[in-house]
Amino acid sequence: MNKDYLPACCASLDDHWPLPQQLPSLRLIGTHFDPARLHDEDFNRCALQPVRGAAKRQTEYLAGRLCAREALLQLTGTAAIPGVGEDRAPQWPAGTLGSITHGSGWAGAVVGHSADWRGLGLDIERIMPAGRAERLAAAILTPAELLRFEGLSTEQRARRVSLTFSLKESLFKALYPQVLRYFYFQDAELLSVTTDNKVRIRLLIDLHADWPAGCEFDGQFVEFKDYLLSLVSIAR
Repeated sequence: MNKDYLPACCASLDDHWPLPQQLPSLRLIGTHFDPARLHDEDFNRCALQPVRGAAKRQTEYLAGRLCAREALLQLTGTAAIPGVGEDRAPQWPAGTLGSITHGSGWAGAVVGHSADWRGLGLDIERIMPAGRAERLAAAILTPAELLRFEGLSTEQRARRVSLTFSLKESLFKALYPQVLRYFYFQDAELLSVTTDNKVRIRLLIDLHADWPAGCEFDGQFVEFKDYLLSLVSIAR
């Protein structure tokens, strides 16, 4: 077993910060992965417990955990792998918190110290084709979001649905470990998107004593190739 081993199914781990607002107290690691290049011994060689499932499921899990381990190593000096809770959410080492995302051949993890951050949510999505975005718009967007959506071009509408989906996923990841309660797309609303890819999101339900309806959160995002990566970071 070799904790420095990088399997052929994963590209080199990248510590470039891709988002518009640099947050020096966080570490973000990403990689591309290819399920066709997964080998039976990769989990053992990476000193990771294997998971069941198809090659895609195994590879995205492996890639995400390798990113998380490298991010924790850079943050704390100790390479650690987040455990898996009964709800399947990552269980981070004491004093840290983070978020893992994977999809469509890209995986990443962001971590920080819990003394600095209350919540972190990272999400990667492919930008939806226009037809799929139109079909899903009413499920993802609130009535107020749909009103703002109407004046956009077809391409802009697909990007807005994809962005809103991703940001609400990131918000869920940032808040769920604190509240241990599920909430859904209609329970939050994207308020604003700036030209430098920063956003503001509002919670529409009373989720917790600390997070009543009306709470607002900052987020940011970046597009690269056909991907959209979003981050919601809640400072302590």
